[in-house]
Amino acid sequence: MGDTRKTPRKALPDGVGKVLKRLHYPLDVILLCVRWYVAYSLSLRNLEEMMAERGFDVDHSSVHRWLIKLVPLFEKAFRRHKRPVGRSWRMDETYVKVKGHWKHLYRAVDKQGNTVDFLLRAHRDKAAARRYFEKAIDQNGEPKTITVDKSGANLAALETLNATRPTPIKIRQNKYLNNVVAQDHRAIKRIIKPMNGFKNFRCARIILAGIEIMHMIHKGQLEEKDISRRAAEQFYSLII
Repeated sequence: MGDTRKTPRKALPDGVGKVLKRLHYPLDVILLCVRWYVAYSLSLRNLEEMMAERGFDVDHSSVHRWLIKLVPLFEKAFRRHKRPVGRSWRMDETYVKVKGHWKHLYRAVDKQGNTVDFLLRAHRDKAAARRYFEKAIDQNGEPKTITVDKSGANLAALETLNATRPTPIKIRQNKYLNNVVAQDHRAIKRIIKPMNGFKNFRCARIILAGIEIMHMIHKGQLEEKDISRRAAEQFYSLII
């Protein structure tokens, strides 16, 4: 990513050209800003200053626009190449502030600590939990066991899902067994702390997806032929 020459319009990868209609900055600068924001504890203003030190007059609003346009491309590509997860899941929720209000980020990891899936919801209830489980199963296959805390909403959602299945998913309620997912929340919360909350629900959902993708890459969850490639190179390879 060291080449700072302006990328010709015709050289843009498929998909990128469709979302970046007018490329006023080199593509490598755009991708660098996107990766740094989802990989490190930085604010948009931090990135604006860091780019200025490198000779690029990049407004923080431009970085935000690049994130909203490009992260969905990264997420779509990552899901095609995500390594399979184990069949024993630990599921929990953490809180994320959106427009001054707390929203709920549902997450799960398998027994080895690999991220299963994530979903941001406005409410913490049976419907939100069920939607999360449906998404996670659709994307990752059906688990044998799901461990949750003492939340009645999570238990009710799983019992509703089990009612339609020939082989029920084993449900365990044990907050101590869920320490592994609670610890994993910290990696996500550390990145979003300098952001001081999100502007709206859509922006939060997209940016959180970028953070989760980078976190999974660091955990080795991207199928890789070249295992020597660094996390940064793996991230860029998703769309270029």
